[in-house]
Amino acid sequence: MYKSRIEKLRKAMGARNLDGVLLVGDPNRNYMSGFTGDESFSIITLDKAIFITDSRFTEQARQQVKDYEVRQYNVAFSKFLGEITEELGIKRLGFEEDILSFSTYNTYKENLKAEFVPLKGAVEELRIVKDEDEVKRIKKAADIADKAFEHMLNFIKLGMTEREVGLELEFTMKKMGASDLSFPSIVASGERSCLPHGQATNKVLNSGDFLTLDFGCIYDDYCSDMTRTIVIGKPNDKMKEIYNIVLEANEAVIPAIKSGVLCKDVDKIARDIIASYGYGENFGHGLGHGVGRQIHEEPSFSPRGTKTLKAGMIVTDEPGIYIPGFGGVRIEDLILVKEDGCEVISKSPKNLICL
Repeated sequence: MYKSRIEKLRKAMGARNLDGVLLVGDPNRNYMSGFTGDESFSIITLDKAIFITDSRFTEQARQQVKDYEVRQYNVAFSKFLGEITEELGIKRLGFEEDILSFSTYNTYKENLKAEFVPLKGAVEELRIVKDEDEVKRIKKAADIADKAFEHMLNFIKLGMTEREVGLELEFTMKKMGASDLSFPSIVASGERSCLPHGQATNKVLNSGDFLTLDFGCIYDDYCSDMTRTIVIGKPNDKMKEIYNIVLEANEAVIPAIKSGVLCKDVDKIARDIIASYGYGENFGHGLGHGVGRQIHEEPSFSPRGTKTLKAGMIVTDEPGIYIPGFGGVRIEDLILVKEDGCEVISKSPKNLICL
């Protein structure tokens, strides 16, 4: 598996006229190597793959990284980088321009004789389409999230705070096997549910509140992502209206998700439905995004989403309506793109649930 990924990267290197690549960011480096730790590096050339770490991770790297030569550095990495690139005869070294800070870039560059060249997403492009093993891990993360949501429906009570809900949600997912959260859980109730990224506060859950839960977990290095909006007590007519519009938009998108479809065309389906009911200005974010080792990956469902869907991509479908001073609704599924359709990975119910 990792040999295949290395060969694909080498083809991308050839297209960019690179004779070496430096990987620093955990998602890219670990995707290419199978390592599960952090604070390590890898250099891939057209004929070598070298994994570089310090004494804390040397033994772990030797156990996990099978297709690389493992080396330990004992001096400042910037100095080691200059030495090893000269040893390997690297003239043009690609780097992750979205990962390296400006100060780190300058420190590395000072020690390099090689030209330092932005990679422009070469590894991220490889990561867009998931293989069977990656899909299996993401499905497990999604299953944990589904079971946690089922638990929360029995846990959430009138008078609890958002923080209490968020803590229980995190504890439950970790108890079920998650190593961490995909992102800080969004727990927003009442008028605060109009905040698309409203994190938990000490606000108490009151009767008649929307409660939006946007959450996910990491299982074996892969993320899940799901949103459900429920009601504490009884909803009024406007709440029912908004919920049903968002649900209609969410479900209308699903038949359109398949290989060969433009991302912006998928986004337009949901956006047009919400706009037709007069709430177009209340849906400001993109319809969805890719999910994998990171919670936000390519492709992107938005009016500017120019990528074409391919089988093996995993994406979210998350339309929403947000009304300041009133509240908001978002419903989000995790979806696997297939050649002739898709598979909805999120299994939690989407009917309006009232507690």
